[in-house]
Amino acid sequence: MDGGGRFLRSLSEWIPYPLAPLFARPLGAMAGAVPPATRVRPAEFRRASNRAALNGFSFDRATVLAQRIARPGVGSLAVLLLVAGAGALGFVHNGGYAELVERIGAPQDALARAIGFPIDQVTISGETRLDEREILAQTGVDSRASLLFLDAGDVRRRLMEMPLVKSARVLKLYPNRLVVAIEEREPAALWQLGGKIKVVAADGMPIDELTDARFLGLPFVVGQGAEKRLPEFLALVKELGDLAPRVKSGVLVAGRRWSLTMTNGVEIKLPERDPGAAVGMLTRLHREARILDKDVMSIDLRLPDRVAVRLTEQGMTTRAAASARKTVKSGAHT
Repeated sequence: MDGGGRFLRSLSEWIPYPLAPLFARPLGAMAGAVPPATRVRPAEFRRASNRAALNGFSFDRATVLAQRIARPGVGSLAVLLLVAGAGALGFVHNGGYAELVERIGAPQDALARAIGFPIDQVTISGETRLDEREILAQTGVDSRASLLFLDAGDVRRRLMEMPLVKSARVLKLYPNRLVVAIEEREPAALWQLGGKIKVVAADGMPIDELTDARFLGLPFVVGQGAEKRLPEFLALVKELGDLAPRVKSGVLVAGRRWSLTMTNGVEIKLPERDPGAAVGMLTRLHREARILDKDVMSIDLRLPDRVAVRLTEQGMTTRAAASARKTVKSGAHT
């Protein structure tokens, strides 16, 4: 106890733990006592230090971080960043950003144009039936785009979606030129399905609906799937030789076999298997008997060992009269 009847206690219990080494000096050196409000018991300090370590910080690092945050201007900067972020978010949600992009393009494109990578020139080659403006519109390239961020592969995919385009190449020539080279499909035939007639290429790809009289002289196919089997039909027509110009159309029956309609209305029924052999028989019959010039409605070649011919009404009348005359002559001789 001291002279006043109080128990003596160790000063280290009331000295902040980090400052304890300072008080290892003689008592005379302790000129100023630590204010009670700042005194921390050693056990409490150790618990606080342990909590900071669990959060990934030592006590010293947490102290330095707090001091940096408390520096003048840092809080103001954080507030400004928060306000700017909120303003940007509101700008996007209110449609202002979309309007800006619509007017000047994407931010990266605007920046690329500003540093010297605009698209000032577009060169298009290979077009014959397509119009340059139609091709340019399909690419999606306009004054808001930049050569630096243009996706050439995406432009090519857009062009390949055009039915008349068979192949396409897209080249970026820096700093400001775009080159587009296309190869168009050649119209090869007319295809009728459901009352509509379309122009198709040799590979069966529909190009466009028939709106131009220039295509009326093309081969004509009819039926579901006939456009996909166009090469087969064209090969059969070619085997007809001199009779090929007399073929008006080819009808794919039930997706299995072809029937040829000639310009005089005669129907040639070809077999599902080996139609080329039947075509060879037809050319031989015409060469020997001029069968296509007779009054017939159809010639059935579906069976390999026989030919069935159906006459027109005029042909049947003529045949009946010829048979009657032949009968009369036979009776007169008897």
